[in-house]
Amino acid sequence: MILSLPVSTTSPLAYPSHLTSPSHPSLPLAAHTQQAILRSALKAYAHAPAAQQFRHFTAIVSALDNYIPYLVALSSGLDGKTVNGEEVDIVLKQEVECEWNSVLAATNAVAWPRKGGRGKKGRVKLKGVDAEVVMVLTTLATLHRLLAREQLRGIFTSGNAFPDPDARTNAIAGAMRTLLTANGIHMYLTKSCASLSPTGAAGERIEMHPPELSSGAQNGLAELSMAEATLLAVLKDDPYPAVVMQTRDQNDKEWMVKAPEIPKVRAHLFARLCIAAGEHAGRAEALLSSSHLGGDTMKVDEDIVDYSRNLRRTARAKAGRFFGIDKELGGETGTAIAWLRGAKRELEFGTAGSQDGKGWAKKWGKVKKGFEEKMEDRKIEKGGEWGTYAGRIEEGRVVEMLEKKWVKMNDRINIQSIPPFEPLLASMPSGREIHSSPTYVAQELETDVLERLRAPPDAEDARALAKDDDSSEDEAQVDGLPGTFPSGVASGSAGNEYY
Repeated sequence: MILSLPVSTTSPLAYPSHLTSPSHPSLPLAAHTQQAILRSALKAYAHAPAAQQFRHFTAIVSALDNYIPYLVALSSGLDGKTVNGEEVDIVLKQEVECEWNSVLAATNAVAWPRKGGRGKKGRVKLKGVDAEVVMVLTTLATLHRLLAREQLRGIFTSGNAFPDPDARTNAIAGAMRTLLTANGIHMYLTKSCASLSPTGAAGERIEMHPPELSSGAQNGLAELSMAEATLLAVLKDDPYPAVVMQTRDQNDKEWMVKAPEIPKVRAHLFARLCIAAGEHAGRAEALLSSSHLGGDTMKVDEDIVDYSRNLRRTARAKAGRFFGIDKELGGETGTAIAWLRGAKRELEFGTAGSQDGKGWAKKWGKVKKGFEEKMEDRKIEKGGEWGTYAGRIEEGRVVEMLEKKWVKMNDRINIQSIPPFEPLLASMPSGREIHSSPTYVAQELETDVLERLRAPPDAEDARALAKDDDSSEDEAQVDGLPGTFPSGVASGSAGNEYY
């Protein structure tokens, strides 16, 4: 239920070669040092196996938190603003150029393939300290999103023992808080990107402008994270997904003793919250699908837009399910079943009595749906990129469980007529908000740190900067691999001598 984005990587950035500070001579070199630490942490993450990459999240977040105050000081100094009440003079020797991987851009928007034909997105060259600030904060928001996913992984893994209710509630609440932090960062970047210009220092047009620098894309990600946080607020008190997971858990033996208990829920309130989440996801889909700064080549990856679309469908289906639960509690089983069938229509699953659910199309839909469910379960168990369907599969299981139960009860006891679901979907009320976007404030350098930066840079640090190489973690790493020659070149090749 949380979008998985890759973590962007960057290239070395020697600030002393581009900037100087008469008031704080050590600031450019200190910023370069923090950027090198961040680059090293990102490099370790990129080279780690997929199942072990989550172990590097804490180190990357720590490196980002240490690097951001120095970036803010450089940006404020260039803009003539104070840092923690102190003036910082920054003189621009030459335009700052940084390179980042765009994780939002479509596959055809950047230089491909990378060296060795590995199919990774190439880096985009950006100009200005403000562009570096935007990319760094976007990476921080991505890390918060990935941390929220890791907190939820345990409650969605079917191979493990069914989680304790308290542990499940704490995991969902923690993921919700982390998502709201990411939402605050994206809202901060929405305002910051509005002042960015897609031109360089000399007025030349930057053709390869990534979506991260678009205020529309950042606003879309903010809307998306708000929709996910709203659905998590509902999931925290929604017992039905846990019941479905418990019935599918191979290690669960509680069914031998008693049936799962389903407490009554505030169905109408939860339905209004889900409608609000669907509205946020719809706005995210519209913003992300129309975010262009450098032409059509820099459009947002279609997978991200598809995820927003699936999240909107899931939210509206949840709203329909809760309206059905509300009607079932009131004794209107026929109308409740109609709401469930409307929820299946929102999920784009076949519905009983519809024209698109007959013959071979209905059979093929069931086969396709079953295949998608099995693939999603395998991704969760193996630690892969689960959640690409934005919760549609899990919600579909809940709707099918309730529909099977209520149809059987209606056929045997109530025998109520089932109205068409189209008028019900058209009469959905407006949504109700539960969260507000938190205010993100970029951390500034402390007063004692600013005092230390007034000293001239250390000579040893300056020599280390001169020896800094321009290697990139995205290039093929062949040195030191078993069975290969140093630098990936055979000892008998031209240009090598043996002594």
